[in-house]
Amino acid sequence: MIDHKIVPVPVPAIQLDHISRHYTMGASSVRAVDDLSLFIAQNEFLALLGSSGSGKSTLLNLIGGLDRPTSGSIISNGQNIAELSSLDLARYRRNTMGMIFQSFNLLTRMTLEENVELPLRLAEVDRAERPGRVREALERVQLTHRLGHRPAELSGGEQQRVAIARALVNRPKILLADEPTGNLDSATGEAILTLLQEQTKYGMTIVMVTHERALAEKFADRLAIMGDGKLLSTSAAKGLAQ
Repeated sequence: MIDHKIVPVPVPAIQLDHISRHYTMGASSVRAVDDLSLFIAQNEFLALLGSSGSGKSTLLNLIGGLDRPTSGSIISNGQNIAELSSLDLARYRRNTMGMIFQSFNLLTRMTLEENVELPLRLAEVDRAERPGRVREALERVQLTHRLGHRPAELSGGEQQRVAIARALVNRPKILLADEPTGNLDSATGEAILTLLQEQTKYGMTIVMVTHERALAEKFADRLAIMGDGKLLSTSAAKGLAQ
């Protein structure tokens, strides 16, 4: 008897089709991203690697709706974000995306709780709902005991965890991280990536730009290597590093 196993087809979180982003600088044109196509599945942790100037951060900005492509389509949440109006693009960023950066970008005069609440205020989430959402986000990064502290009273790793909580508080479907361990020592960096990896259990898709290949191989599901604005290769990553 033949066993016909049904292999589930991955559901796309992001589908990039022939994306290009060219900049004009004087008489020359810079091809920051050049005719790139990439499928990113739901719940996947994808690491983007490549040398400086390879186009990694530009691609992340395109996925996050912070920049628009010169050509091609970016399908996310059932819509081509390359064609959205500025208002709809802002709504997409607010409702679908969370973003983490190498610099923590915390407001120094605000407490940890106020920093994490800020996206909810900007999204006009009902005031009564905010405390529970803030606490939920802080529980996921294990910082509920530091609610009243300000950024200067926290370590670098703790500040990055606050930044992650702030990115999670709007319950995004996709989390973008641009060199999230760049300002951290190796042990703290591993702790942060363990925390990011855990978010896929909540149905989240993660796209991370990094230059640290060993960490990417250890924590990501897949590596995507870029060079001169092009996608050079993709490969499975998990388990390659011990």
